[in-house]
Amino acid sequence: MSLVSQRNSILPGFGLTLGYTLLYLGAIVLLPLAALVLRASSLGLSGIWQIAMEPRTFAALRTSFSLALAAAGINVVFGGIVAWVLSRYEFPGRRLLDAAVDLPFALPTAVAGIALAAIYAPNGWIGVWLAPLGWKIAYTPLGIVVALVFIGLPFIVRTVQPVIAELNLDLEEASATLGATRYQTLSRVILPTLTPALLTGFALAFARGVGEYGSVIFVAGNLPYVSEIAPLLIIVKLEEFNYAGATAIATVMLGASFFILLAINLIQAWSRRRLGYV
Repeated sequence: MSLVSQRNSILPGFGLTLGYTLLYLGAIVLLPLAALVLRASSLGLSGIWQIAMEPRTFAALRTSFSLALAAAGINVVFGGIVAWVLSRYEFPGRRLLDAAVDLPFALPTAVAGIALAAIYAPNGWIGVWLAPLGWKIAYTPLGIVVALVFIGLPFIVRTVQPVIAELNLDLEEASATLGATRYQTLSRVILPTLTPALLTGFALAFARGVGEYGSVIFVAGNLPYVSEIAPLLIIVKLEEFNYAGATAIATVMLGASFFILLAINLIQAWSRRRLGYV
């Protein structure tokens, strides 16, 4: 008897649920992606490569992927700290702050972009103090990073927070009893346990950042070769009725995102095996 059939389930049989799963994923995820790749394949690999290597397209792809990676990396550090504080400390207003973490999920992305532009513009609440120092955030690549950090923070916090809540405090106490410093306890006891969750949050924040559009276009400046993102360039191609070019850029983004996420998942699986989770 197979392992699947030995497990009890409140849902109908394995065959029915698996069939629904494949049908749902096929219709919602695989079919649209297959149509995208099929449409772009009419150009051939050489045609897709030629479009991807156009100076403006390459600059937009580089901007999207590099800034998404940078924002996800920033969120790993500061999002991890936020998750630690919300999980380990009791203080007035903690529940309010905990609820505020989910605001980027609830806000329309355009609203977030307008708000960030209003704050960090040269005449904004924060930008007006930075302008005399020669620091410009809005309408620069730095503004894109700020927007991607804003929308990516909840992915890190909500992924890491449950793991922190389940950490065994006895391990930390034993580490301190054996004479370990706080840094040693953090680096050798806590961080290895949090690494799989941090990698998962990083992957989610990166994936969201690469495809983000609404919150970025209001704060980026959208200058070709400087602060133009790939999703905006796809919109530009569609407005020019250049559907082949739009699908080619989208296919390149899809392929690059897939391989980056695959690498992150392989690292995550390795870290889980190293910790003995699987």
